[in-house]
Amino acid sequence: MPNGLSISSRDLRDALIGLVPNAAALLVSSWILAGLEIAHWWWAFAVAAVTAGFDALVRPTLRLIAGFAGAITALVLGLSAQVALITAALVLVPGVYVSGVEAAAQALLLVALLAAVTRWLVGVNDSSYIVADLIRRGESRRRRRGRPVDEDAPCGVVIVQIDGLPYPLLGNGIVSGVLPTLSRWVRSGSHEMTPWWAQVPSTTPASQAGILHGRNDGIPAFRWYEKDTGRLVVANRPDDAATIEARLSDGHGLLADGGVSVSNMFSGDAPTALMVMSRAARRGDLGPGSSYIRFFFSPFVLARALVLTAAEIVKELYQGRQQRVRGIEPRIRRRGSYVALRGLTNVVLRDLNVALVAEHMMAGAPVIYVDFVDYDEIAHHAGVMRPESMDALAGIDLVLHTLQRVADAAPRNYEFVVLSDHGQSQGATFRQLTGRTLEAAVREHSGAASAVAETGDVEGWGPLNALLTDVLATARPKTRRALRRMDRADEAGVIVGPQRSGPADLSERPELVVVGSGNLGLVWFPRLPGRVTVETFTEQHPGLIPGLLTEPGIAFVVADSARGPLVLGRSGVRVLLEDVVEGHDPLSGFGPRAAADLLRVAEMKVAPDLYVHSTLHARTGEVHAFEELVGSHGGLGGWQNQAVLVHPAGWEIDEDLLDRSVPGEEMLYGAGSVHQQLVRWLERIGARRAEPVDGVPGPGRRHLTDTM
Repeated sequence: MPNGLSISSRDLRDALIGLVPNAAALLVSSWILAGLEIAHWWWAFAVAAVTAGFDALVRPTLRLIAGFAGAITALVLGLSAQVALITAALVLVPGVYVSGVEAAAQALLLVALLAAVTRWLVGVNDSSYIVADLIRRGESRRRRRGRPVDEDAPCGVVIVQIDGLPYPLLGNGIVSGVLPTLSRWVRSGSHEMTPWWAQVPSTTPASQAGILHGRNDGIPAFRWYEKDTGRLVVANRPDDAATIEARLSDGHGLLADGGVSVSNMFSGDAPTALMVMSRAARRGDLGPGSSYIRFFFSPFVLARALVLTAAEIVKELYQGRQQRVRGIEPRIRRRGSYVALRGLTNVVLRDLNVALVAEHMMAGAPVIYVDFVDYDEIAHHAGVMRPESMDALAGIDLVLHTLQRVADAAPRNYEFVVLSDHGQSQGATFRQLTGRTLEAAVREHSGAASAVAETGDVEGWGPLNALLTDVLATARPKTRRALRRMDRADEAGVIVGPQRSGPADLSERPELVVVGSGNLGLVWFPRLPGRVTVETFTEQHPGLIPGLLTEPGIAFVVADSARGPLVLGRSGVRVLLEDVVEGHDPLSGFGPRAAADLLRVAEMKVAPDLYVHSTLHARTGEVHAFEELVGSHGGLGGWQNQAVLVHPAGWEIDEDLLDRSVPGEEMLYGAGSVHQQLVRWLERIGARRAEPVDGVPGPGRRHLTDTM
């Protein structure tokens, strides 16, 4: 048989993997549902085959329609088409009887559930199931070409961000076997792993802005108050994310040269951005509908995702109860919206991300950057090394295995880079330690009457918010306006969102704004113009700083003064500009990079009047979040600053980018350094055009400001 028409054993295996679970599920469904009858077992295979055939025939048309009509049309078309497709297959195949559309819809959900269980029993990769047809078609095309890939095409790069993964935990996962794909890469020598230092604030917006755009100055935390405008900026709200990116972007971000940004907070100036927070606010009527067709339309995929989401919710309820029954400490209450959020991030968003990345790999995109938030969200609520958190990591490792299979079938070679935006630390919350919130403590010691506090968990809803905004961006203008109004509540004189400024009269503003960002607290006095200094605090709120320093769980505060930013502890002061310590060093135990980190954020224009930082347990490395999260990041201490970079072994880290201020701990310091290294790698392999330096073309464009 000619080579182009030959059928390999792997082809047969993949075909059976695609047919057997669906056929078996259809057969079982016929035994359960009164409106579905299948005369003989082989007709179930026929229905599964016809369904797959219809999928291949109809999807290009749906993609074309959705490309013009937008994401919401893709969703509606996909849901309608899945029901229509299964109905048509059941009607057309002889030996099968279905009573109507309602019975077909019931069969769709039941088959999704049973097929998922069947695939789990036979050990089939769920993510691979989502992109299996892409892989098969890609491998078939490559065999017909008679060569593995287009050798003339530059190598592409897929950059996978595992949100919140600490470097020490990566090492544990590799040694323990929890992360078999990453373990294989590192053990085989194809990849190397190295830590990099996530500067304060060790949060996603600061780190991702630095990685994708080369700078993150002006981001003092995950959310912050701006006295100039009287607004509370929240980085994972679409309008605010767009404003932040506009301030930082120079048009030459990491993904500017034909890249694709998937499920990120910022775009990196990518021409193609899907579920990206900064782009979601301004997406026009021509939304990215065609990109979502594979997920929304493929038979049983969306239904399966919804079924598994429900299963994930049940699993969370069980695991949360197990923590309570066993008395595991520290722990927090795992109820409310987080239960649903875990199901959505661990199933729907993960599967959708995989489908989108695979689609663009098969289209030959030069660089793709995708963020998986599964681990970070669960670790916030369950703990950094708890079993459910490690299960989430194992799931992302399985995604890497799937994407490697996609790369094997893609039209160009792909290399993989895996990184995290920060690490994560653990500990009882400040409220658990003291019985009250940071806001209550600041109000007591300052005497402020009116206050606005933002210490709830908003980080986890970011990716889902981006997806909803992306999908609803094609809705009517009235709907879009309503969606944006949800993002800018007016509370006690504080405006959330960039559309308008707060009260011009300072007396109309609250006396106090308190924000939590992990174990880093931020305090503003909006009625006091400019940056409030220690001298002003001593005069107007003399009990505030001494009172906070007597609170259990608070190690130090950072405030401006006539001598510049000061770090004030219970028995000592550190003058950051002069690097002088008077008394006991309040940063003792927080590491040799703590002073530089704090000086950088303290000198930001939008820095708070007062930074409040939690204590660090000397033996356990535990910190105390000012939010109700058992796992946290934002400040210093524990693993939260120890981020991950896994890269191909032949890609050396440039010596001039390494921070050598700490002997024996040379590493990339700050997200801006990671950006610069990634840019140089992409330019060297041809995945990005080399930008000129001072008008002279060449690799390794200097895109890092001296202030980073």
